[in-house]
Amino acid sequence: MTAALSISTIDLHYGAAQALKGVSIDCQPGKITAVLGRNGVGKSSTLRAITGINHISSGAITFGSDVLKKTPPYKRARMGIGYVPQGREIFPLLTVKENLETGYAGLGRSERNIPEYIFELFPVLKSMLGRRGGDLSGGQQQQLAIGRALVTRPKVLVLDEPTEGIQPSIIKDIGRALQFLRDEKGITILLVEQFLDFCREIADDIYVMDRGEIMHKGPASDLDLPDVKKHLMV
Repeated sequence: MTAALSISTIDLHYGAAQALKGVSIDCQPGKITAVLGRNGVGKSSTLRAITGINHISSGAITFGSDVLKKTPPYKRARMGIGYVPQGREIFPLLTVKENLETGYAGLGRSERNIPEYIFELFPVLKSMLGRRGGDLSGGQQQQLAIGRALVTRPKVLVLDEPTEGIQPSIIKDIGRALQFLRDEKGITILLVEQFLDFCREIADDIYVMDRGEIMHKGPASDLDLPDVKKHLMV
């Protein structure tokens, strides 16, 4: 089976510092792939490479049949890569509705609408359409950030630590939403996480990073292996 998104032996540098060393990840179609590791091991750098925010030094990133070389982020979004950044990065002075509508930028006129299933996944967004994004709680802002990415009609959804600083009830809602997107919408999902129980519950495949390299790949059940746990302990 051809991967929906494939990262092949990529290196990434920030000046003289090397952040990624030969990283390879295959995201299979219609599955949830989780990348885990301690802080500062290169997880977010991997997502920034995929979304085009940072250019790789070597290696290749393939999306479907397209090789992404120096394709800018906005073109990757139009191709079908949706991105939910760490820290949400919603627009605090715009309303919830206006935040969602920023996802229209890469869409044709006929697609410029908010899919109803977004409100079914996150009902709070519908009840707060007129509220400013900055007035929402952290968990509600995370739901808004995911909703905004879904407005772009992604084929692959990339999320950077979606459970960070979120209350447990909303973590469960986000987990259910991601499973729905995988199972009912066929969206391929790649997420960076540190919350092991969350990944154990929803992920199909895991990759474990340490010091800019992939140290382990396998099914989510591998999270219980001692050799995997040693790379995740603080």
